[in-house]
Amino acid sequence: MMLITVVDVVARYVFSRPVRGAFEVTELMLVVLIFAGLPLVSFADEHAVMDFIDRVLEPSAQRLLDRLVQAANAAFMFLLAWLVWGKADRIWAYRDATDVLRIVYGPFVYFMAVTLGLAGLIHAWKVVAHR
Repeated sequence: MMLITVVDVVARYVFSRPVRGAFEVTELMLVVLIFAGLPLVSFADEHAVMDFIDRVLEPSAQRLLDRLVQAANAAFMFLLAWLVWGKADRIWAYRDATDVLRIVYGPFVYFMAVTLGLAGLIHAWKVVAHR
């Protein structure tokens, strides 16, 4: 992604010939990067958190709160996966594609839905796993 950007900037300003479709490829690579990382972040419990309540709770209450938060996260991820999958179906049906390179968006949106579902499964597993 960085290489495409560097080459595009150099080509644009030095040769007045930008790389055709560089912005589109960068956008799609960013989608893959962000959504591929989502299950990893969920698995490692690296989401941004506000832990001001945890400090005043007993250990048993902290475990209960953790399970409730994991359950809410799982539900939210499953909801998002379902909504994004529906959007992917519509995008695939229309064969929406990028303007310059005509790369079809559908597989990328399905990838987003799958990774959201995987993150949901990870959070659901953490609800039932005993730690």
